[in-house]
Amino acid sequence: MVSPFLADLFESHRTHLLSVAYRLTGSVGDAEDAVQESWLRMAGVHQSEIDDLRAWLTTVVSRICLDHLRSAAVRRETYVGQWLPEPIVSAASSSRTPDPLDVVVRDQDSRMAAMVVLDALTPQQRVALVLHEGLGVPFGEIAEVLGVSADAARQLAVRARRAVAKAPEPVADDVHDRAVQRFLAALATGDVAAVAATLHPDTTFTADAGGTTKTALNIVAGQEKVARLALGLWRKHQEEPGLELGAATVNGQSGLVLTDPNSPFGRPVRVLAFSVRDGKIWAAYDFANVTKLSGARLR
Repeated sequence: MVSPFLADLFESHRTHLLSVAYRLTGSVGDAEDAVQESWLRMAGVHQSEIDDLRAWLTTVVSRICLDHLRSAAVRRETYVGQWLPEPIVSAASSSRTPDPLDVVVRDQDSRMAAMVVLDALTPQQRVALVLHEGLGVPFGEIAEVLGVSADAARQLAVRARRAVAKAPEPVADDVHDRAVQRFLAALATGDVAAVAATLHPDTTFTADAGGTTKTALNIVAGQEKVARLALGLWRKHQEEPGLELGAATVNGQSGLVLTDPNSPFGRPVRVLAFSVRDGKIWAAYDFANVTKLSGARLR
């Protein structure tokens, strides 16, 4: 039986736990499940056994997320096309009650480019990096979570840090917004050269559809190739009746969402996120598998 006091303490840590779980799993559903599971485990432990509730819950959530990561690795083996972390999507301007997910993406470590890099790590590397770099958890405690030695946990974090260093530094929101606006304005002209001019020389386009719709199966790289693909998708949208294209906030920065206005809650059917480098679009992420859009809170 959980005392009302302990229940209130748990709620005070919920956003922290959700942030940890999302960065660890890259899945909104898995993150929410992990937080709920940590509550159930807390309910089965005597209050006197917990010295530091925040630390105890963080450890529990990390262990649960490690299991989720291992299951996800199995699912990826049969997944069609590219696998991206699930986005957290909200309306560009909203008067609704703030959602804990909104708080999660205020942290630059949850920007889409950073999440994509985390998704490329092994489960153990990811846990070691997030717990040590993001939360300052000692390697001895991380070792207990992973079931390895402290030295092994340290080496996992070092290798993960090297991989994460390849991601671009997040840019200020206004810089990001201007780059996206220039890209959209160029798309409206229908001119390949104009679109290409808004793209970084190292630009890439990654689509995650899971075989549910037609899109690029492999990562597309290069200004002209990405420009032609983006224009093709833009024209396809113009020909699709009944769907609306609008602005959205994706992992804390401006993106696009395609919605079905006839569905009860304006169900999103596609989301586009961007990363910006040197004032131009460095990466575009196309989320076209609706089963991975549970993190959309548009109303």
